Amino acid sequence: MATDTPYILVLYYSRTGQTAEMATQIARGVSKLAGIEARIRTVPPVSPDTEISLPPVPDNGAPYATKADLEHCVGLALGSPTRFGNMAAPLKHFLDGTGDLWLSGALTGKPAGAFTSTGSLHGGQESTLLTMMLPLLHHGMVLCGVPYSEKALNETRSGGTPYGPSHWAGTGQQQALSDSEKTICQTFGQRLATLAIKLH
Repeated sequence: MATDTPYILVLYYSRTGQTAEMATQIARGVSKLAGIEARIRTVPPVSPDTEISLPPVPDNGAPYATKADLEHCVGLALGSPTRFGNMAAPLKHFLDGTGDLWLSGALTGKPAGAFTSTGSLHGGQESTLLTMMLPLLHHGMVLCGVPYSEKALNETRSGGTPYGPSHWAGTGQQQALSDSEKTICQTFGQRLATLAIKLH
């Protein structure tokens, strides 16, 4: 990956793979535009084994994010499963360590948005997306959602909100992303990249 190519950071935490799949779909949306790319990163679980003893790349999936990944991005897509209407602790732990970026204004004026997956259909998708936006506002980022000009928002029978992409994963056996959910994810990625190019 060329270091001088502007990139959207698709940063997520995922336990069952559903949020990770959403990140992949968002990255596909970003890749529809020339001159910008997606950088997919995850965060380690919150446990005694976080920063010191865990390897820089997990056994599978995306590498762990660094603050440099966040600092130098031109846009951010932030993803997490829902935890009582909020983001999961590992993602919040990562964001809580970005006070120096806030102090320097490193993220000010860059577009950002959130995505989430839930086990139940009404399991807090919208409240999770809204609460995930709070640290983005504190960093001075420009919020990006999904407008209703995306027809899939009116056609979806599972996840998808104007506040950002969402997925209804179900409980027990996980449901794959629906066609509408994939479309909404890709639209979100493409829109975030379009804004980033204009603002960069």
